[in-house]
Amino acid sequence: MIKVTRLGSGDEFVINADLILTVEAKPDTVITLTTGHKFIVEEDIDEVVRRVVAYRRSVMQPLQG
Repeated sequence: MIKVTRLGSGDEFVINADLILTVEAKPDTVITLTTGHKFIVEEDIDEVVRRVVAYRRSVMQPLQG
């Protein structure tokens, strides 16, 4: 899951990073999920990518015991 900010309202919410199909700048950043839902967010494309990469790294790290 990644946290993003809804454009306009400034409300924060989380998106399941595994469901992201595309991230586009039109000029606002539009995240399209595999479900067809679209979200317009304040973060730019590079920031969304950074958050997805950080999320995936955290999930892939082996559990430390």
